[in-house]
Amino acid sequence: MPAFPTSTTVLDSILFRDAFGTPAMREVFSDFSLISRYAEVEIALAKAEARCGVIPAEAAEEIAKRTDVSAFDFDLLRSETDIVGYPILPLVHQMVKQCGEAGRYVHWGATTQDIMDTAVVLQVRAGLEIIEADIAALRSILAELSKRYRDTPMAGRTHLQQALPVTFGYKTAIYLAMFDRHAERLAQLKPRVLVGQFAGAAGTLASLGDKGFEVQKALCEELGLGVPVSTWHVARDGLAEVINFFGLVTGSLGKIALDIMIMASTEFGELYEPFVKGRGASSTMPQKRNPISSELMLAAAKGVRQHAGLMLDAIVQDFERATGPWHAEWMAIPESFVLTAGALHQAKFALGGLIVDERKMAENLDISRGLIVAEAVMMGLAPDIGRQEAHDVVYDACRVANEKGMTLADALSADPRVSSRIDRVTIDRLTSPKNYLGLAPEMVDRVLAASKR
Repeated sequence: MPAFPTSTTVLDSILFRDAFGTPAMREVFSDFSLISRYAEVEIALAKAEARCGVIPAEAAEEIAKRTDVSAFDFDLLRSETDIVGYPILPLVHQMVKQCGEAGRYVHWGATTQDIMDTAVVLQVRAGLEIIEADIAALRSILAELSKRYRDTPMAGRTHLQQALPVTFGYKTAIYLAMFDRHAERLAQLKPRVLVGQFAGAAGTLASLGDKGFEVQKALCEELGLGVPVSTWHVARDGLAEVINFFGLVTGSLGKIALDIMIMASTEFGELYEPFVKGRGASSTMPQKRNPISSELMLAAAKGVRQHAGLMLDAIVQDFERATGPWHAEWMAIPESFVLTAGALHQAKFALGGLIVDERKMAENLDISRGLIVAEAVMMGLAPDIGRQEAHDVVYDACRVANEKGMTLADALSADPRVSSRIDRVTIDRLTSPKNYLGLAPEMVDRVLAASKR
């Protein structure tokens, strides 16, 4: 009988795993990688303690040489973890067995959470490298879009109504500025988060006497991590910061996704996700081209937001070792990394091959027959007839244009209060949306210049 897939979540499902995540990030947080990180920390601890004269150097060498994660009995590891409630004692049992006489020095002076926390930080470091590279790639894509469409006029919308003209490059420059800030946030949080954990049972390093700080420092050096100022067994703000940072990143992706989905709707038709035969197809409606990547980005944003809240809740821990909140992190951290990587992957695909219909943008911009620039006309008339009268004149012209299906230019030309003061050429200039872009193109330039820094 063939072996059938047994995954129960979208993160591991053979159907959905590459929609919601990436192979690289799944590997960082796979069971084998996590267990390997536990062993890596135990080996680094032995090396650090040997450097500090706490255990024999020969023992540390043997522990490093003889520990073989691939040879572990994973069924036994699973069953013992189920009994103990934590994986480190079962892991130590197998390392001790592998290391022979040197095994007596495995896990010397450590507590379970020291090993697990430090291993998670190693995972976080590897995961953040992937996220950092994805954000950099996305920024490059957004910068290119902003340059290309710097002067492409389109309708700006507020409250889902046409408001004033903008450019498409202006929209993507706003996206770029968000991700420039995310890149800055990521650089700033790493020193706070990428620190080791080694403090012993109650966090006081009592088991190592006066060697505690020395071993702690040596361990962090072995692993290339920062040295903690204080024990953080129950001070979880660092890890919570990472996941809440992902909440910001995926929230920004969700905003972009929502824009894309609305602009790709039939009634707008201003842009589309890249064409791939069969992607976004309907089982019953052959004409459909659904914005799949945007839908996945939005779904990921909602999922990560929930985990961000869970991590904030997990900060509230009791005394010197938590009774439950710590375990909530085991769910939130891996899933948030995978979902964020998946959302960034979808964003790179969608924006990297985005199809922009400039003709349709121009057509939609003209749909109001010039009413979208009523403000421009009012400000153009104000020097001649005063602001309040200009407002009243343009208001009346807008009403006439709406009632009679006229262009704003024609309605203004038919009003003697206007035609007696300015000629038709000036009216046409004032009512052309392309002439009322404000400083949108220059704002694109400012964002691009800032992004390069």
